[in-house]
Amino acid sequence: MFDPDIAPSGSLLGLLQRGRGDGTLHALAAPRAEALEALHHCVLRDPRRDWQVENRSLYYARLCMELDGGLEEIEQHLFHPDDLIDTAEERTGLTLAVLGHLASYGRDDALHLLRRYAATGGNWQWALDELALRDDDSGLRALSGLVLARFPRTPEGEAALATAARDAFEPRPWRLWAEDTSEPGNAARVRAALESGCFDRWQRQLRPSGPRPGWSVREVLDWAQQGLDQHPTQDRQGPAARCLTAVAGPDDHPAIVAAATHGPDAARATALRYLAEQHAPESLALIEAAAESPSSLVADAAIGAFERMRSNASLIRARSWARRDDALGSAAASLLARRGGQRDATVVLSALRRVVRTEGPDAAPLWDLVDGAGRLTIACAAPVLRHIYRETSSSQLRGRSARALAATDPSFAAGFAVECLWDCEESTRELAARHAATADSRVVDQLRRLAADPAEEAEVQTAVRSRIDPDTASL
Repeated sequence: MFDPDIAPSGSLLGLLQRGRGDGTLHALAAPRAEALEALHHCVLRDPRRDWQVENRSLYYARLCMELDGGLEEIEQHLFHPDDLIDTAEERTGLTLAVLGHLASYGRDDALHLLRRYAATGGNWQWALDELALRDDDSGLRALSGLVLARFPRTPEGEAALATAARDAFEPRPWRLWAEDTSEPGNAARVRAALESGCFDRWQRQLRPSGPRPGWSVREVLDWAQQGLDQHPTQDRQGPAARCLTAVAGPDDHPAIVAAATHGPDAARATALRYLAEQHAPESLALIEAAAESPSSLVADAAIGAFERMRSNASLIRARSWARRDDALGSAAASLLARRGGQRDATVVLSALRRVVRTEGPDAAPLWDLVDGAGRLTIACAAPVLRHIYRETSSSQLRGRSARALAATDPSFAAGFAVECLWDCEESTRELAARHAATADSRVVDQLRRLAADPAEEAEVQTAVRSRIDPDTASL
């Protein structure tokens, strides 16, 4: 995860970077050259805060089709000399995904560019995965020699080939190559690589490096601490807490409480998590003390342990902690947002406003607080929810804000729901398909486009069909 440079929310570039539906609508109304410049800026400089969970590729591909954009800038980006140096997926992943969608829309130039990059590019595995979904068998078979040439016929090269075949997200090309009788030499190498990958998985399962049956509580806690002492550090608190559940007995409780009180950092974090998950009577007092620890590892573990608690005692304690202005107070407010009742609406609203004011529209605590505002139907939260919707650079958080507005803002159907039909997130488009007021002619046209688009997700098309009268086939 990284922090990209995001333009102001009111600008065309800022709208497109956020993946807002208004970005598409403004781009189509803007001069074509200006719109294409903003689009290429987004495609070549991934604007997502978390590229692994946020969607943009279909959103940008659709706009590229609408603008009849060329691929010259994309080609220059993919085959720039930097590609030989910077092989991180973040540099080219979004670009390749956009090309994949363009290929699925029938853009042969995008398909050829993907093939060329799979043959010579640094992030060739991503390009190959895109082709696995869009290319025909003959196109994929033609790449076998070019891809296998990347791996020398040495023990190291064969091991690297086995790793690449094992870790491929889409196995189709590898299976085709393994069965290709026209290239028996390549087919034999791929079959050997696939078999080696399966054997390697089996060996790793036979040689686990973690706790084994018969370990004691002390050995589990020592194992967690050893992970912290290693370089690079290994975060073992979660697995170690689960192991404690398996090995700890009633007689071990005092030792675990002692570790949670004054043990070394990783062991203390593990013990706190275990006690919280077991709803031990001492857990809340220990969490409160650990939350003020000078060790960020211990403090974060205490907050995380409290956030996972599901007991009535934790809910009661959250009501007394929610007005604190520290991390424990934020965690308490988040717990009330998830599990509290109407009596907690004022506290949740106050926390929502405070976090936006002090930490901005991208703060992590907002996710639960926004959901809570919608779950508790806090009508007076609508203004701050609209602010978060407009300003956040996270398309996931914007979608949560849209769901909360659907529950709290009577103007949502005729307002934000309309632009949400063009949003980059499928869940947000699905929400809009169920709520957008059809009095706006743009809504009717877009619903029909979504229903006919083969690239659209099934959930969105199901929502669209729920708005269509089966007797008249109209909206």
